Amino acid sequence: MYRYSVICLIGLAAAACQQPAGRVGQTAADSSQVVQPVAVTDSVQHDSDDPAVWVNAKDPAQSLIIGTDKDSDGGLYVYDLAGHLQANKTVRGLKRPNNVDVEYGLLLNGKRTDIAVTTERETHNLRIFSLPDMKPIDGGGIPMFEGETGTGFRDLMGIALYRTKSGDIQAIVGRKSGPTDGTYLWQYRLADAGNGQVKATLLRKFGEYSGRKEIESIAVDDRLGYVYYSDEGIGVRQYFADSERGNKQLALFATQGFAEDHEGISIYATSDTTGYLLVSDQGGDRFQIFRREGQAGQPYAHPWVRTTRVLAHQSDGSETITQPLNSQFKHGLFIAMSDNRTFQLYRCEDVLGTLLK
Repeated sequence: MYRYSVICLIGLAAAACQQPAGRVGQTAADSSQVVQPVAVTDSVQHDSDDPAVWVNAKDPAQSLIIGTDKDSDGGLYVYDLAGHLQANKTVRGLKRPNNVDVEYGLLLNGKRTDIAVTTERETHNLRIFSLPDMKPIDGGGIPMFEGETGTGFRDLMGIALYRTKSGDIQAIVGRKSGPTDGTYLWQYRLADAGNGQVKATLLRKFGEYSGRKEIESIAVDDRLGYVYYSDEGIGVRQYFADSERGNKQLALFATQGFAEDHEGISIYATSDTTGYLLVSDQGGDRFQIFRREGQAGQPYAHPWVRTTRVLAHQSDGSETITQPLNSQFKHGLFIAMSDNRTFQLYRCEDVLGTLLK
């Protein structure tokens, strides 16, 4: 499974960085028609926010969708691929879970365990659950951003999991507010604490922040080793996901053409190195699509290629699964949160259109 995201190379001429050619107005690559979902999930109780997908390796048709209900009486709602609630797996009683991500094969008690990880804003904890049973394996929660004292500096929001080439699983975590000195995101290694529960070890602090709004959406491209995040109202920032490769910002892109906030980021891979980055243009009820790969002489340049309008309204979180899952999702699954307490399920070929032909 691939999880990824977007850019405009630092140091390019201002005109090139601000507006890709053909970006202003409607073009042949724009979809003026609103794409309809093929299914909509059952409602969460309060406030839907961010989805993730656990792909069942033995039977992809039995894969699960996990979505956050972002409330003080919130939870992780679990659905099948038709959007039907799986009440026996749904976790309730979480204190404002914001974003969620999934990773595979964390070694616990000598056994490879798939995990769902969510940020619990009001407790300042990372919450971790085994998949597919959704049982807690975090000892009640793992404290994040310890020692921070600024208002909102420990209020967790974004989460993206990164699997290194050596097999380590790491969590890149964001918060409601934070410093503008290049240490907004904190990255932790997740590992067995020795008792079948998970512990987190801080690896680094990195990431520019404009201070304008907040940073919520984070996505990692495991294959290429990049992390992307939305600095809302500014653009999408790109860094190396590997802490040993340094903390220099590689790019800031998607700085123009958005109606309002930059939100959910996801990736559709067409090969190990090519594909598309989908970024929620929240105020426009649409997704701006960029090329995943760079260009000759510009390895971090991701040109805009398409805008797709969707039925989902004011979409925060999104997720893209590249592989076929069932007869409905033969080319993968795209999920977008909508502000009516649901998550909308789309065929990737409907969202990407001619890009997949």
